[in-house]
Amino acid sequence: MSNPWVVIAVTIVLIASSAFFVAVEFALIAARRHRLEDAAHSSRAARAALRSSAELPVLLAGSQLGITVCTLAMGAVTKPAVHHWITPLVEKLGAPLWFADVAGFGLALIVVTFLHLVVGEMAPKSWAIAHPEKSATMLAIPMRAFMTVARPLLTALNGAANWCLRKVGVAPVDEVDSGQDSAALRHLVEHSATAGTLDERYHGNLTSALELERLTVGDITAPNPTPSAVAPTADIGDIQDMSRETGHLRLLVCDGDDVVGVVHVRDSLTALPNTTAAELMRPVLRFASNTPVYEALHVMRESRSHLALVTTADAGTVIVGLLTITDVLQRLLPAAAGSKTST
Repeated sequence: MSNPWVVIAVTIVLIASSAFFVAVEFALIAARRHRLEDAAHSSRAARAALRSSAELPVLLAGSQLGITVCTLAMGAVTKPAVHHWITPLVEKLGAPLWFADVAGFGLALIVVTFLHLVVGEMAPKSWAIAHPEKSATMLAIPMRAFMTVARPLLTALNGAANWCLRKVGVAPVDEVDSGQDSAALRHLVEHSATAGTLDERYHGNLTSALELERLTVGDITAPNPTPSAVAPTADIGDIQDMSRETGHLRLLVCDGDDVVGVVHVRDSLTALPNTTAAELMRPVLRFASNTPVYEALHVMRESRSHLALVTTADAGTVIVGLLTITDVLQRLLPAAAGSKTST
């Protein structure tokens, strides 16, 4: 190309295209999947980014292909043109033709490498890492369009790369693992506390939270042989009297030795005087003692139940104690939890 304006225009397009592919590559790697999922409810671009993250090898193959094509194109178009422009300038300074040609070649290589490396790669990489979800969302739709057109080639390239990986004993993966397991998080918390970068109070709370994965409801349930309870035939007065006597707002409803429900004293405040506990009671949750604490907490939150019975793990019918939301909170935040609320 002899027209300098055409060369400049093509060079700008190639640098912008390279920057696009570099930004896409680093954005999808750095973006947090849960943030994209939150944005996907109202954003088509975020949904496109999620689809790309689910087929990461093909996306990376597309990015690398685009970067490679841009690099080769700049070497074929921009570098010869710059070489052609610089050589006469050096020759006019009195240098011999061979020296001017070598100097022009070297300077052209430096200029093209600088433009491609700094403007076309390092700058977009830094932007994508600094704003991963934003950049992934902004670039997702055009990248999906490119992948649709080039998919047969990208699939073939990715298949060849996976074949090479398997030959050396490496299993290819399709998605970036954006999470940390509890062991890694526990190590991070301990290291931060030892290094003095994590306050001791937060260290205790975080450690307690991570322990919930291994704890069962039996580990935090204290035996309670005489729980606060009323009979199914108890009236409003009996319920309120028992609540005042025990200080508990939630009372078990027991028919002999069987627990048939739970009643909250609050419900008795608006009920008719002759209403019985059987009419006000609600079903009571039951957990085997080997149920993980985090699973029990999830069920209690979903069902809006603050009280549950803990039974033996084998028979599942013998009650060994009561579990409340407060029990979990006191284990999770021992310093912040107040006195145990009524059950």
